[in-house]
Amino acid sequence: MSADPVAIARDLVRCPSVTPAEAGALAFLEKTLKAVGFAVHRMTFSEAGTDAVENLYARIGMAAPNLVFAGHTDVVPPGDLKAWKHPPFSGEVADGEMYGRGTVDMKGGIACAIAAVLDHLAAHDGKPKGSISFLITGDEEGVAVNGTPKLLKWAAERGEKFDHCILGEPSNQKELGDTIKIGRRGSLNGHLIVTGKQGHVAYPQRADNPVRGLVALVSALQAEPLDQGSAQFAPSHLEFTSVDVGNKTVNLIPGEARARFNIRFNDKHTLDSLKTLIEQRAAKAAAGKIKFAFRWEPSNAGVFVTKPGLFTELVASTVAEITGRKPELSTTGGTSDARFITAYCPVVEFGLVGQTMHAVDERVPIADLRALTAIYRKIVDRYFA
Repeated sequence: MSADPVAIARDLVRCPSVTPAEAGALAFLEKTLKAVGFAVHRMTFSEAGTDAVENLYARIGMAAPNLVFAGHTDVVPPGDLKAWKHPPFSGEVADGEMYGRGTVDMKGGIACAIAAVLDHLAAHDGKPKGSISFLITGDEEGVAVNGTPKLLKWAAERGEKFDHCILGEPSNQKELGDTIKIGRRGSLNGHLIVTGKQGHVAYPQRADNPVRGLVALVSALQAEPLDQGSAQFAPSHLEFTSVDVGNKTVNLIPGEARARFNIRFNDKHTLDSLKTLIEQRAAKAAAGKIKFAFRWEPSNAGVFVTKPGLFTELVASTVAEITGRKPELSTTGGTSDARFITAYCPVVEFGLVGQTMHAVDERVPIADLRALTAIYRKIVDRYFA
């Protein structure tokens, strides 16, 4: 391979692109891709109450099929700089590993995809049989409002069509080749508010303590499973993460009590059906004796799954051939931008090993960068064969 994923990853890591800053990362990709014939578009999306975000879409070729590599150049903050062995935006290599924020999540994955595509083009007179695109956002680690969803809409409105997508998120658990993500659970945040009547603790008959009602509803909502799982997903689950009455006085019965919770759910539910289910279960437990309400936080994190087929088989067999490991087709973990891409084409996630992502001393073995590049290269070759 002539294109060097290590050098590309280093140059990307040296751009301190903490969400929503572009910090030169997209400019570097634009220059690299234009040099080999890609048509590159950079656009900024904004919305009231959110940071404006720069994004990039690049394509070479006009014919179908169009294979898309997706990812993000934004990273989370590095935290305590003194805790790092090497500066977090240096891309320094030590003991066979590259250190830096984004080496794993996910500038390293982007670097491997870029290197693989450059090599494929060099071997085919600079032109793919169909088309190859890059869909890169600067908003994945943020609220995901001005990034991939708007970039996809922009592309669709100008007539872009995608056939398959590889999202280079760090999908592997322990070793490169152990996991391909073919789906993600949905995520929904909510607040349960129980209303009572404030009063003096010495005269409970004159008050209505909402803490009792809250405890009863919290217990009821966690007593029964939401489902038993599905073909591709584990059972959905609801977890309460905080309980608060805002009461600093020990001899005062509060007038209101609140609990916050998160639900990670599978493909047996939608966001709307899940809200209905939770509200019905709470109403049954309240039996008309507890005054309660739910406040649901906005969510764009619906569930998705890419059913196994020719594309997933192509990716899985290539991973197995290069790494010697048969990857698990998994739907575990948090959310990703694949939840938006799935509305436009089948998408799988395969990238680096995620053990150090978001951590101090985030790092990637140089051998993994080269192996992932080889995997991507062979996927592209086979895809257009």
